Amino acid sequence: MSTDTPDIVRPTRRTATGLALALTSAVAFGLSGTLARGLMDAGWSAGAAVAMRVTMAALVLAVPGALAVRGRTRLLRTHARTIVLYGLLAVAGAQLFYFMAVARLDVAVALLIEYTAPVAVVCWMWWAGGQRPGRLTVVGAVVAAGGLVLLLDVGGAAIDVVGVLLALGAMVGAAAYFVISADDTSGLPPLTLAAAGLMVASVVFWATALVGWLPLTMTTAPVTFTIGTVPWWVPVVLLGLVTAALAYVTGIAAARRLGSRLASFVALSEVAAALVFAWVLLDQQPGPGQFVGALLVLGGVVVVKLGERRVGSVGPDENLLVEPLPMHQSPHGR
Repeated sequence: MSTDTPDIVRPTRRTATGLALALTSAVAFGLSGTLARGLMDAGWSAGAAVAMRVTMAALVLAVPGALAVRGRTRLLRTHARTIVLYGLLAVAGAQLFYFMAVARLDVAVALLIEYTAPVAVVCWMWWAGGQRPGRLTVVGAVVAAGGLVLLLDVGGAAIDVVGVLLALGAMVGAAAYFVISADDTSGLPPLTLAAAGLMVASVVFWATALVGWLPLTMTTAPVTFTIGTVPWWVPVVLLGLVTAALAYVTGIAAARRLGSRLASFVALSEVAAALVFAWVLLDQQPGPGQFVGALLVLGGVVVVKLGERRVGSVGPDENLLVEPLPMHQSPHGR
């Protein structure tokens, strides 16, 4: 006798593939801060590190991205706004602010501040949209806030306010990344969205550098990590190929298989990866209080996301402020 098992319970090949892609993306992204910090300690500016990262990734993905949309180039014109927003916010903004924050804060601290995005979104929706959060969401927000206090060692060492503000800027970009990546209603293939977004970011970085708005300082000095010294091009290549090209493509593909909620849960493993990489390569060891704070931040974010209203209950104008629906549940069918 056979019984029907709900899709939400039965593991599927699509879900398994999505989880593998999400973990790959998280680990790849987790390496970026450590590599960037190594370059900046060797004399590179944050702008130079991120510009090289996105430019290399854009060049690598240009041909695959074009082939993925072959015969449907009208999608690029139709969804130009989405591509530009993705390039400006999810790629350029998130990475530049994050790298600048990493230059002033420990890698894990900067990343954890960035990952409080769900809490900020809930607060914004309450203040601007009148959507009062549920009890579970409030509890999660309070837990995450308490974790940040411990993480930043308030009352101990002086807080680098500029570093914190930069990490908050990265948080805005992170929210845009998950929202845009999970919206497959545009019909844009993941490779095409990633390649086009990286190209937009590259143009923005080099254009602002040419007019003197973005300092680009590079050096061929060796880059030193705890485990040894490597030529400058090693972290640069890893930044471009692994932490950008591989990370963005697998992240977008994962979000479309899992939906933005589950994908963003799995993406929290990026924090663990970043902590390990920073510990091994930069000898950035968190204190006991900061370790507890990190656990509270992650736990609070999980509780906040568990307390989110189901996206199916939102009104037609609210879908821009919440995580997009999985591909088979879009209310507008765009």
